[in-house]
Amino acid sequence: MAFDLSYYTPAPEFATPAAYFSMEFAVDQALKTYSGGLGFLAGSHMRSVYELKQNVIGISILWSYGYYDQSRNEDQTMRAEFHRKHYSFLQDTGITFPITIHEAQVQVRALYLDPETFGTAPMFFLTTDIPENDHLSRTISHHLYDGDTATRVAQSILLGVGGGKLLDVLDRHTEVYHLNEGHGLPLAFYLQEKFGRDRQKVREHLVFTTHTPELAGNEEHPLELLYKMSFFGRLTLGEVRDLGIVENERVNYTLTALRFARISNGVSKVHGKVANEMWGANEGICPIIAITNSQNGTYWRDEQLHKTLEDNDDQALNARKRELKKRLFDIVADQTGKLLDPDALTLVWARRFAGYKRADLILRHFERFQKLVTDTGRPLQVIWAGKPYPKDFGAIAVFNSLIEKTKNFNTCAVLTGYELALSAATKKGSDIWLNTPRFPREASGTSGMTAAMNGSISLSIPDGWIPEFARDGENSFLLPLADLHDSENEKDDLEATGILDALENDIIPLYYDQPAKFLAIRKAAMRDVEPEYESGRMAREYYERMYDAK
Repeated sequence: MAFDLSYYTPAPEFATPAAYFSMEFAVDQALKTYSGGLGFLAGSHMRSVYELKQNVIGISILWSYGYYDQSRNEDQTMRAEFHRKHYSFLQDTGITFPITIHEAQVQVRALYLDPETFGTAPMFFLTTDIPENDHLSRTISHHLYDGDTATRVAQSILLGVGGGKLLDVLDRHTEVYHLNEGHGLPLAFYLQEKFGRDRQKVREHLVFTTHTPELAGNEEHPLELLYKMSFFGRLTLGEVRDLGIVENERVNYTLTALRFARISNGVSKVHGKVANEMWGANEGICPIIAITNSQNGTYWRDEQLHKTLEDNDDQALNARKRELKKRLFDIVADQTGKLLDPDALTLVWARRFAGYKRADLILRHFERFQKLVTDTGRPLQVIWAGKPYPKDFGAIAVFNSLIEKTKNFNTCAVLTGYELALSAATKKGSDIWLNTPRFPREASGTSGMTAAMNGSISLSIPDGWIPEFARDGENSFLLPLADLHDSENEKDDLEATGILDALENDIIPLYYDQPAKFLAIRKAAMRDVEPEYESGRMAREYYERMYDAK
């Protein structure tokens, strides 16, 4: 029986048919198709699409082994494990079709996630890991962000060309093709063929979101490699050069997407400005506006905690928060054997574990840190969690150093397995949410949004979304920013001092000596974060400012 794509009737104001391409989506703990913030953002977007009944289809890749499973070695250091995943809730559409990778045919199969399963947009997940392919072709969809360059390129072709072709196989009329990051860039060349090599026609239908505020993080590869991999479809090498996208014999994904799209966006007001400064001088790029990332409140907020806020029942709010802290501490005890105190001030640093996010900054002035976490009268408890990229040995070394440096402190713990469920537990179970990226490298950062939804107050560098939200001492605590021209060592010294100063002089005295004031800040964070940083606002903005804007 042929697959029938039928789903909810779109709301009239969101009727324009769009497709959203993302290398990763975090829609539910059970579906391991994400690594970090990009996936969390895309997952929340798909949930709000469902709630608003927008006419959007999500397209991604079904990663046979997910990102990786984070566990521990005997000495408690982290270990990356790769286990094949199985999902009974994805429907095999029976749709298989060929795409060209490295001048050879590779068969692609599409699996479908029904909107009612998790409350998302209708979503398709593409795989090459099927018997119709040889071993090498099957491995294309094995690992999210594979460490092999040629495989990474093949994954981009699978997402972009495979997703574009799937929509045609389904005979689904699509007005707007939305690339979430540059990974799916080959879609632009697929559309170039589809629209008779009319670049203006491609531009009319393609929109793009950039997430990376530094040149080095924007993917680019040698022209020769991309051409050999069939990245540009049927275009000859000369025709690719004529497009004006080759510089120094390399092709930059972000810059090329900006040249093919009608409109694009950065993911916070700060990032919109940074993106225009980064790319604005390049010829032929589209406008870059700012649409700040956000997260889905229905999924992330603790409803009981929110009811106490709405009822203005402070006693019940404190009691619920204490219960949520105990739940997190049960996980801590299970993993580390350490029992934390639900009445003690608890700070969490938890997110994708990249070097620029500086998980260990709070430890930089170690004696001061030690004094805070060993103070039995007014204790500070600190929890870290996050997944480094499995081949980022520098980030893994930092993760392991946190375990080593804090192993003798009964008030400190480092958790493994940072996925949706643990992420929710850390946000619901913390009092303070520490955010220490190296400015201005955080395009948005959304973990503080979901923390605020659950009464965890941001202690943050003013980067990404934070300057739009934060009122220092009222709904958050802002850290001082070092001079941009200082050395990294000087910046780290000053900003690490800022963390400890804020804890010693403001946060710890407030929590223990003026609990009513601390509670007022907690409640302000919960009230201020929604609806502005709830993904319904973001999903509406994409329609109003990008999909329907001509």
